[in-house]
Amino acid sequence: MIRVKSGRKQGYLSTWNKGFQAGNNDGLAKGWNAGYRLGRSQGIFAKIGEAAFPLFSYKVLYVTAGIGDPYPALDQAIIDALSKVVTGVFSMSPADSVVAAAELHQPDIVLVLNGVSLSVDRVDELRARGFRTAVWFTDDPYYTEWTVNIAPHYDVVFTLELNCVPFYQSVGCKQVYYLPFAVSPKLYQPTAVEPAMQTDICFIGTAFWNRVRYIDQLTPYLLGKRTFISGLWWDRLKNYRQLSSYIKLGEWMPPEETARYYNGAKMVINLHRPVVDEMNRIGMPIQASSVNPRTFEINGCATLQLVDARSEVAQMYEPDKEIVIFHSPEELRHKLEYYLTHEEERREIALSGYKRTLQQHTYVHRLHQMIAILIQN
Repeated sequence: MIRVKSGRKQGYLSTWNKGFQAGNNDGLAKGWNAGYRLGRSQGIFAKIGEAAFPLFSYKVLYVTAGIGDPYPALDQAIIDALSKVVTGVFSMSPADSVVAAAELHQPDIVLVLNGVSLSVDRVDELRARGFRTAVWFTDDPYYTEWTVNIAPHYDVVFTLELNCVPFYQSVGCKQVYYLPFAVSPKLYQPTAVEPAMQTDICFIGTAFWNRVRYIDQLTPYLLGKRTFISGLWWDRLKNYRQLSSYIKLGEWMPPEETARYYNGAKMVINLHRPVVDEMNRIGMPIQASSVNPRTFEINGCATLQLVDARSEVAQMYEPDKEIVIFHSPEELRHKLEYYLTHEEERREIALSGYKRTLQQHTYVHRLHQMIAILIQN
């Protein structure tokens, strides 16, 4: 039996006590912060609630995108929102008999998401039979090489990119409207997550080259933090070997899982894809100024969002009050460090962004706006 001298034993106990106390304090702080965030967000939701409007006496035949992830969740969010906006909603895929369904249901509008999977011949047939048609483009301005040939076949065009409005008008579209995407509070909402999903910094998305350059420059900083990166092609990083343990590579993360990682992060980076990239199909160079759907989804989780500068960001959220904007890797690193060490400021901005999202940026808000436009024009 090994005997430990009294002085050494006291030293071990002292070290153990200090470690226990430090861990206990850290756990209490984390638990309090998480509970406070969830409690405040629940209070905000209880006060604002879900967006609600009087129903329009209007019937919509909705044609889904007909594409894999992330479109099924987006389609469902739009269908759910339509059911809270109009008196009649009928949905189907592009592979179904859309013309026959229109003849059966006699909708006021046939609304198509994305428009790539539905033959323009069937759109022309719908119009020839007297049905009004509308398309909501989901990826502008990155695939205008395709959409330029689709848009003129519709009566009404909605685009989530403001700078695409004059583009579609220039090719003969008479009714073109800017309508950004939004968030489904059912999918993206504040919630508690398990420790494995709790991080300091989170980025989810495809490794377009502008994103690769940012992450490569930020590598020394990210290595010292609880970092999580997920998406396709991140092995293109120059520093991939250093960061590989932080990366979930090679898959498109479903919305439910994405929302959980957003909830577990102290901060989420939102870096928009570039207009010029090998994956894009651009018919005409159009500068992107509008925000992507992730802008609303991150804020819908009441997590601090750091987003690259686009002119429309400040139209959606108040900078430094509801969202944080950066212009360079250096500025991003500085702001990550600042908000990582300023818990209260980080939390208040995140909660304010969540409040604004519930007030103005859900799919019920967007579909109400869309139907109002269609009725008035």
